[in-house]
Amino acid sequence: MSNKKGSHHVVPDPDGGWNIQRGGGSRSSGHFDKKNDAVDAGRKISQNQGTEFYIHGKDGKIQGKDSYGNDPYPPKG
Repeated sequence: MSNKKGSHHVVPDPDGGWNIQRGGGSRSSGHFDKKNDAVDAGRKISQNQGTEFYIHGKDGKIQGKDSYGNDPYPPKG
């Protein structure tokens, strides 16, 4: 079993706009008309819950990814 805490995804809504979904879940954690708004909100949720964060394009392919889990070598700052 993986030690990942899960993931959140910004995905296109078939009816228009963008949804935030938890990986493996079918319910939306939020719906937005603009992709940027969905990405901003999804990133906050992912940071709060320490999950992987994926941004999908209209074609469904992953365009970007951020990790907010417990990285083994966090950057010093």
